[in-house]
Amino acid sequence: MNKSLSRRTLFPPLPTRQTGRLRVSDLHEIYWEESGHPRGVPVIGLHGGPGGGSSPEMRRFFDPHRYRIVLTDQRGCGKSTPHSELRENDTWALIEDIEALRKLLGIEKWLVFGGSWGSTLALAYAVTHPERVLGLVLRGIFLVSKAELNWFYQDGASRLFPDAYDRYVAPIPAEERHDLLGAFNRRLMSDNQAERLQAARAWACWEGETITMRTTGQAPPRFEDADFVDAFARIENHYFVNQGFFPSDTWLLDQIKAKLGGIPGTIVHGRYDVVTPLSTAWALKKAWPRADLHIIPDAGHSSLEHGIVDQLIQATEKFADVYA
Repeated sequence: MNKSLSRRTLFPPLPTRQTGRLRVSDLHEIYWEESGHPRGVPVIGLHGGPGGGSSPEMRRFFDPHRYRIVLTDQRGCGKSTPHSELRENDTWALIEDIEALRKLLGIEKWLVFGGSWGSTLALAYAVTHPERVLGLVLRGIFLVSKAELNWFYQDGASRLFPDAYDRYVAPIPAEERHDLLGAFNRRLMSDNQAERLQAARAWACWEGETITMRTTGQAPPRFEDADFVDAFARIENHYFVNQGFFPSDTWLLDQIKAKLGGIPGTIVHGRYDVVTPLSTAWALKKAWPRADLHIIPDAGHSSLEHGIVDQLIQATEKFADVYA
């Protein structure tokens, strides 16, 4: 760890060095940006959701004097276009978008960083293109299993946050609440804009209200933005009703066991993560013995909780010490 870096302090942001747009299909164009040192350790940061878009905070987990930092907005969200588009939008397309961006930037191998859905996509990319991965730094592990989806979107987290849960299910009639993923899907795909936005706000705010251990009972401000919640809710629901587009419930974990043995990694997970329970990170560690698992005793799901920040920065500093 860089001794001059105060623990629990994010690296100071630097301006992006360059930005661009990459045409990845006849329909989709993705936004990307690069900052930090042009000859630093290449790293790609993969945002959550899916549908969340990248944010400047993601750059700040990396020392800009040691890392070449690449961020991108996945299909349909952030500054990528068309906005909130679900056609040609699945996990396999996103994996090949990452590869297309790597080739565009002339990067041989890179560190892959991601949290929540970003951890899912990072792992899916790594098992598909292991020869392009220096290592992985992952937070809030999510494997899109039926058990995880049921826990958060149907019955489980509801018992810890019954007040927020009642707000989440409010747009759904009682007779449809036995299948909330399906009920939200019908509304999020609706041509009725008022109904669609009501459902999107409820879906997004459920996650926003449960993301931290010390919840305030309010979602973060961006969850009030209509354009943001529309893409966030629609794209998440699209992926989750299709269970991440994986061939089976255990496909990703099975691939990890078979293909990640030679790749180093760091897993950071809050013990009181309600959005993606710790049991998933525990299963990942057992499937991937080379990874180091750090359980943060006083944290939930957010990447910005103190213990999570501290451990993620220690992990990126460790990788920089090896590869810089």
